[in-house]
Formats: sequence, C-alpha cells, structure tokens
Amino acid sequence: MNKGDNAWQLTAATLVGLQTVPGLIILYGGAVKKKWAVNSAFMAFYAFACVLICWVGWGYRMSFGTKLVPFWGTANVALDQAYLLDQAFVGKFPEATMVFFQFVFAAITLVLIAGALLGRMNFYAWMLFVPLWLTFSYTFVAFSIWCPSGFLAKAGIIDYSGGYVIHLSSGVAGFTAAYWVGPRLTKDRERFPPNNILLMMAGAGLLWMGWTGFNGGDPYVVSIDASLAVLNTHVCTATSLLTWLILDIAVFGKASIIGAVQGMITGLVCITPAAGVVQGWAAIIMGIFSGSIPWFTMMVVHKKSELLQKVDDTMAVLHTHAIAGCLGGIMTGLFASPKLNRLFYGYGVDVDSTYVGLFYGFHMGEVRKGFRQVGIQLLGIVFVLVFNVIATSLICLVVQLIVPLRMSDEDMEIGDEAAHGEEAYAIWGQGDKLENSRYGSSVYGDLEVPMPKPRGAGQVEMT
Repeated sequence: MNKGDNAWQLTAATLVGLQTVPGLIILYGGAVKKKWAVNSAFMAFYAFACVLICWVGWGYRMSFGTKLVPFWGTANVALDQAYLLDQAFVGKFPEATMVFFQFVFAAITLVLIAGALLGRMNFYAWMLFVPLWLTFSYTFVAFSIWCPSGFLAKAGIIDYSGGYVIHLSSGVAGFTAAYWVGPRLTKDRERFPPNNILLMMAGAGLLWMGWTGFNGGDPYVVSIDASLAVLNTHVCTATSLLTWLILDIAVFGKASIIGAVQGMITGLVCITPAAGVVQGWAAIIMGIFSGSIPWFTMMVVHKKSELLQKVDDTMAVLHTHAIAGCLGGIMTGLFASPKLNRLFYGYGVDVDSTYVGLFYGFHMGEVRKGFRQVGIQLLGIVFVLVFNVIATSLICLVVQLIVPLRMSDEDMEIGDEAAHGEEAYAIWGQGDKLENSRYGSSVYGDLEVPMPKPRGAGQVEMT
C-alpha cells in the first residue's frame, strides 16, 4: 500500500462527491423556476444517498467484481472487513478507497440523468428509478468498459474517466427517460427562468473545480499522468467556455452566463475520456469543438428537429453530456498518444498494437492501428447508446406499473409545496411566511420566525 496514493485517491473522491453534494444540488436548485427549486435539489440529494447503499450492497461488485458474463459482474456485498482492507484491483490502496471513489462516479451519473427530468417527474417514481437504473444499466456499462474483465476493456477502448460510462450513459438515459415521463406544463417549457443565477454559478463552479478529482484521480496513483490530466481538463474547459461565449455574442449579440455554463460543462465532458492520454494542443482542439458542435446541435438542430422538440429535456443533457461525450470519445480515438497511454495503462501494455490514436497512426506509419482505435471508440458509443435506450425504457415501463412517472398537471402548477409541502424561499416581508398555498406548511410544521417588536421611534427589538 502507498500512503500518498491512498491520500490522493480519497481526496479526489471527495472532490467528485462535492460536485454533487452540494455542487449539482445548488446548480439545479438555482437553475430552475422558483417553484421547483426544492424538488430539483432533493432529487440530487436523494440519489446520492440511495446510490451509496445500493453500491455497497451489490452495485460495486457487479461493476468491478468477478465476471458473470462478458458485460456484467456477479452481485455481492462490499462491506466485509476482509474484502475492504485488501488491495484494490488497480492501485496500491485498500478496496475500501476504491469502493468510495467509484461510488461518487456512480452517484453523479444518476444526478445528471435527473437534470433531464426536472420540473415534472413524480418524486416517488424517481425513488424507484434510481436503484433500478444503477443495477440494470450503470453496472453493465461500467463492467464492460472499466473492469479489466469487460469485453470493451479487453478490446482496447479508451475511456479515461467516464466519457462513456458516465456522460454518454447519463445523456442518453436522461433523454430516454424524459420521453417516457412526458413534458413539463406548456407554460413552463415556454418560460423557465432560473430563480437564482448566482446560486447556479456557485454550483457550476463546484462542478468545474471538482473535476480536478474527477479526472485527476483516475490513474489511481500520484503520477505525472494525473498532473497532465488535471491541466488538460481545465485547458479544454476554458477553451470550450470561451468558444460558446463567442458564438453567443456573434449570433445573439449578448454574452450569456447560462450559455457560458453550458460551454463549461461540454468542455468538461469532452475531455473526460481523453484527459491523461492526449497532449495539451489536442485539449485545445477538443475545447474548440466541444464549445461549438454542442452549441450548434442545441441552438440550431434542436429547433428544427420534431423529435428533439417533442422530448422535454429540461437541462439539455442530450447536448451537454451525450453529444459532448460522443465527441470526446471519437476525438480520443484521433488524438490518443501511445506514450501517454503507456503512462496510464502501465508499461506492460503493448502500445504498438493497442491504444494508438489515428493521428499517431499516420505519424508512425501504422494507419490501420489508428483506424482500429477509432473503430473501437465508435463501437463503444453504439453499445452505450443502444443499451441505455433499451434498459432505461424497460425501467420506466416497470416503474410506471407501480406509480405514475409524471406529476399531475394540478401539482405541477404548484410545484414544491405539492410535492414536499416545502418552499425554497418561504419568508416574506417582515418575517411572515407567505401563505398563498392550499397546502399550507411542511409535514414538519412551520418553524418559529423571530418577529420585530416595537421599542421606540425608528427602533425594533428582535424577540
């Protein structure tokens, strides 16, 4: 065991955890209409807790344990002391560290899916969806691509930190689930302004800085490759943000902070499958493409496509995660450096026959190997896309047999108070609670609020 590696791995895991709690909680809470702030944040809060219990109960071993079939592991608990204190399958630290590190990745995947469903999904349906999707979708893809026994891992697919397992999966699953859940109210789709842009920016900032652990933790060792991955991550993200911003100014005549956040996210997503296996110049190129292609699909293609218009994807996860994830996976196949792949995968890897980006294939006179890598990257995209459409659809149909997937129109008119009996901003005027709802108060009752007591001219005393 290595104390330095273990310390960094736990730190990286905590940074990734902070991307969700509180990062995406406050990003979602600020980015939606005021009446949906509590419900949106609560969906993320619940998912984080639920995924952890499922993960240690069976999910981790299904994703990284003994092979059951070429794309799935055998279900088993990850709570036994003898198991948790043994060395992890990769890295010189205990299995307990790896379980926690991989958990925060699984959790954020479910929370990203929630972004497509904000503003109308029945919370009780979400409570059922989370453990089912983790079990019957996430574990399949994670085992296939990340576990050394998975069939795509053996084929030589490059997914440095989750461009496929997390972002492509969540983008496709979110869009598919949004189709089955149905749209928001018409007036909410037409006008859905953020209730607190500064809060949304704070969440976005946590998401950006947390990506230091997201990509920097995946070599499973404190190494020069981890350092490169961190720098590439932030360079690509900044480039993508600026590209999106320039396009907004050129086309719409205004610099939009919401657009800048979208560009930030697409840059983070695009570099994720490639972070530690591409050179800095490639990170710049990937940032330019991640700030422009998703912008085009969101601002142009989406408005002309009947299918995209029909499906109500609240936070545009199809564009920011699925399309940006595909883009990152393909460009990884173009720009992956054999030397950097040797650093990442270890010196036992035969980089002369695997992990050769097409650009380097031309440079080395091994074009066939470069095309092979691009082919494997494309195969991974097709696998994740098809599997998630089928698995997510089946899960939604099963959940629908138990509880409605969508809230009633009447409850959607009200929002948070109908779903939870609580409001995000409940105080009005001089400390009085705003009482304009037929639901009244939280199930826990009204909290006592200090009221001003007259003391003299121009003076008040708080009781």
